[in-house]
Amino acid sequence: MRRQVLCRILWVLLFSVHSEIALGYPIDGYPGTGIRRLARLSLIAEGKLPGNLPPPGARRPLSEIRLNLLGPAGDALAVLPSPDPGLQKQIGALFPDRHESYALALVEITPGKPARAAMRQADRQLSPGSVGKLAIAAGLFRELKGLYPDSTEKRQELLRERKVVAGGWIHTDHHNVPIFDPEARTFVSRPIRVGDVFSLYEWADHMLSASANAAASTVWKELLLMRHFGPAYPPAPDQEEAFFRDTPRAELRDMAMSVVNDPLREIGISQNDWQLASLFTSTGKRLLPPGGKSYGTPRGLLAFLVAMERGLLVDEWSSLEIKRLMYMTAWRIRYASSPALVNAAVYFKSGSQYKCRPEPEFNCVKYMGNVENYMNSVAIIEHPDGRTYLVALMSNVLRRNSAVEHQSLATFIDRILAK
Repeated sequence: MRRQVLCRILWVLLFSVHSEIALGYPIDGYPGTGIRRLARLSLIAEGKLPGNLPPPGARRPLSEIRLNLLGPAGDALAVLPSPDPGLQKQIGALFPDRHESYALALVEITPGKPARAAMRQADRQLSPGSVGKLAIAAGLFRELKGLYPDSTEKRQELLRERKVVAGGWIHTDHHNVPIFDPEARTFVSRPIRVGDVFSLYEWADHMLSASANAAASTVWKELLLMRHFGPAYPPAPDQEEAFFRDTPRAELRDMAMSVVNDPLREIGISQNDWQLASLFTSTGKRLLPPGGKSYGTPRGLLAFLVAMERGLLVDEWSSLEIKRLMYMTAWRIRYASSPALVNAAVYFKSGSQYKCRPEPEFNCVKYMGNVENYMNSVAIIEHPDGRTYLVALMSNVLRRNSAVEHQSLATFIDRILAK
């Protein structure tokens, strides 16, 4: 038994260190979404293609992905509860010997138990990194509702059928994305290239699961087109070019800020708690001027998860689709790679941002910056025994491998909540 446990830990650690793709959406979601990589995972699960199955907790079907806080359970969390003294003490005990920058907001929502929360510097503003892409996802579903307020079927059809060609907005991005051809059954993992064609569903999937900056900037660009053209969306290529060429840059900036930040304000997240202000690619930032500084707080990020679980993130259908897009169905990274979570369903987004300068006897590598080293994790954890909690963890610990630090904290937090 001990040997099996050690093997499982080594397996999780191996793929958390060497894999940069943490794929989302339930495996059986291909027919409704057209996300082609899901077809590959389905074939692997059926034994028709070689490949590794995802962890046990990543194999739930669509029918088992539900919102946890609909109705009275969610109404009771319209305002986050005050920290539970016992839980607060146990969570606080994790941090005295850790860096002062750690900030956290957590709420347990296990069915049949009173909700309980714990906080540490929950109002501290830190750079959100790629966690900010969740705001773009919310913006996408808000604009879809604006186009089709009375038809979720038409929204999903547009997500599935609208094909977007990768253009200059993608430069530059090193993130690999999974590209599968269901007919030829060929697969490659590589960065997005100019000329690649993906559906809106696939662009959103690449943005959240593979955390591709190219996808984030492309989806954000599509939000502006939806807002501007309305029922005439999608525009012809020459119309799109004219829009970005002829619209004053200040107007573009204000519209860009609106499409991603308005959905946050509508669920009660204040500007002090979360603001997304600039695109994720250098070309995108030139085409759309930044609207200030991007930042977030654990309280704001946790409020996003709570609103989603309550079905209030745009609406119930949109909340569930965003949660599905966050569901991890392949190798898990960072916080989500904790061995304690192997059997749990994990809905996850992480974000890192590091910067280095020359320093004697210091080697700059990923997630170990000596100027800045932001690491952020938001997660919903659903264990098979019903234990469920939401957590937002942010940090800026210099010269330490923050991916490993977040993984360790995930294990300790889960252990506390298992008591």
